Amino acid sequence: MMIKLYTDAASVATHPKITQIPSGAGILLVQNGHQNPFKQTISALDNHAAEFQAAILGFKEAQKLSESEETVMFFTDSRLVADAVGKGVMKHYPDLTQKLLTLQDSFSLVITQWIPDRQNMGAHRLALQALHQAH
Repeated sequence: MMIKLYTDAASVATHPKITQIPSGAGILLVQNGHQNPFKQTISALDNHAAEFQAAILGFKEAQKLSESEETVMFFTDSRLVADAVGKGVMKHYPDLTQKLLTLQDSFSLVITQWIPDRQNMGAHRLALQALHQAH
């Protein structure tokens, strides 16, 4: 069995006096042709951290739907997240990278693919909806 996982984050502009910015996480899981959308309001240090948090939430949701022998095709429009997973380390977000990699280890195989924004519109719309709910 295979799960397709799309994640995205949307954040308000950063402000120097605000340490946590409101953000939204959008997650679209596709399994057996059935779409499972999720959205959640989150707080992050910046948009990059929000992208990691969206991916982490996505893998937590995927765990709920699957068994450990599942293969996950993970799609993200964040080059930073895709690179962190590919390299197994990220200098600026080590804790978030480790949390994401640990979640990925619960699946038999995870294939990560960076995609352009326009190919990630389902997760993007969900992230925007979650961001708007925060306001």
